[in-house]
Amino acid sequence: MASETRKPQVDRKSGDETKLAPGLDGVEGLNRDATQAEVARGEATRVVKLEYDEYDPSES
Repeated sequence: MASETRKPQVDRKSGDETKLAPGLDGVEGLNRDATQAEVARGEATRVVKLEYDEYDPSES
């Protein structure tokens, strides 16, 4: 997944592109919990990870 090129998503309302912090490649770093100091400075963002688990009973 790291080798594939992703097109930046654009917010439909404001036209702004979704951005990752400098130095982050894909989801690297998003799974790390914020430190208490980062939370206190307001440098933390809640991240929700959704996974789609497809189950096809015909393959069993």
